[in-house]
Amino acid sequence: MRQVVLDTETTGLEVSKGHRIVEIGCVELLERRPTGREFHRYLNPQRAIDEGAQAVHGISSEFLADKPLFGEIVDELLAFIDGAEVLAHNANFDVSFLDAEFALAGSSHGRLRDRVTVIDTLAMARELYPGQRNGLDALCKRLGV
Repeated sequence: MRQVVLDTETTGLEVSKGHRIVEIGCVELLERRPTGREFHRYLNPQRAIDEGAQAVHGISSEFLADKPLFGEIVDELLAFIDGAEVLAHNANFDVSFLDAEFALAGSSHGRLRDRVTVIDTLAMARELYPGQRNGLDALCKRLGV
């Protein structure tokens, strides 16, 4: 089974307020083992980054000024993830931002869930550890990762 672990960083928390993706990272797994294939891009969001978001990821607007636009890398990203089972922590966040970027890049890209199966590891963690903190840091500590 081919899986892709995916994460994004953004200019803020709300896609409905025009926030955009500034970084995409993916790691390919076959039979749950890393293949060595990765996809990583910084992106120029063409807008300011909220202070709170920059405090989380440390990526500045100045650093992104010469980076490609999402529309310039969308076909390469889709070629990397198409047909895979995509694993993401708090997947709805990443999916909503990717869907918005696909729409801005052109209607031919569709929606992420039309192309891949999405597994939300946050939902899995909440099921396994109800009532506990299930962010990535808490899970890593709990599981010794």
